[in-house]
Amino acid sequence: MLRRFPPDAPIEDAHGLPRGALARAGFAPDLITPALVGAVPDEVWRASVVDRLAAPGAAAAVAEWSRPGEVVTEALDLVRQARKRCRVALLTNATSRLPDDLRLLGLDREVDAVVSSARIGVAKPSPEAFRRALRVLQHSPGGTVFCDDKAENAAGARAVGVDGVHTPTTAALREALGERGLLDGSPGVALPVVADEVLLVLPDREDAERIAKDLAERGWAPAAVHKELLAGEDDAEAADWVVELLTAPDGRPAGSRRDWLDALAEEHDGFTSDNG
Repeated sequence: MLRRFPPDAPIEDAHGLPRGALARAGFAPDLITPALVGAVPDEVWRASVVDRLAAPGAAAAVAEWSRPGEVVTEALDLVRQARKRCRVALLTNATSRLPDDLRLLGLDREVDAVVSSARIGVAKPSPEAFRRALRVLQHSPGGTVFCDDKAENAAGARAVGVDGVHTPTTAALREALGERGLLDGSPGVALPVVADEVLLVLPDREDAERIAKDLAERGWAPAAVHKELLAGEDDAEAADWVVELLTAPDGRPAGSRRDWLDALAEEHDGFTSDNG
């Protein structure tokens, strides 16, 4: 949504390729899928596209087709407005070349974080792509909105509790962000800051480390253990062991499983708290 690419037809005409040949070869599932999940580097994928085209002008056509595109200035303006009110991250299906493209276009400075499918090993619209992105960003689904020009990607986000919105045009993106209070002068209400982190407070270090390891293996994150003096305590020897939990295995906030975590803590003479 932040960049656009010129049509393929002029490139194909200039290099003697049939119309649609670049897309058919470049996005053939057996070629593009490994590149999008980081199994092969970008240059290997593009070389495979040249081989698949098997035409005299293929190499030159793919080189021209590989240009980084251009920035959609209207969408970039919306991103800049939203960044005044919240963190903005880019989650995109892309090959290993994405960082170079973003730098060339100056977009690497326009967002707070970039998560590509090649980095996390799974592509949209798989719900797992959103779970992994949330873990990378250390953010909760309930406090996240995701906009995408493909309906299936927005649906994938909603499957893990993210506010997924289909925004096929810049006008649709403007409307979605405005309704959520993320644009200059918008009447909507901004996304709430949700305190979704849960601290599992336990008296015994061995219990804390064992439980943290078990939770991490089940998909809880970050499941980090540390020693902490809680409010009202002043004796370091009496400090408790804390297991820090932000997201559950399904990608939802740890707080959505508070009852289960309460019971787990009570089994080990502990309790739960939050970071507030």
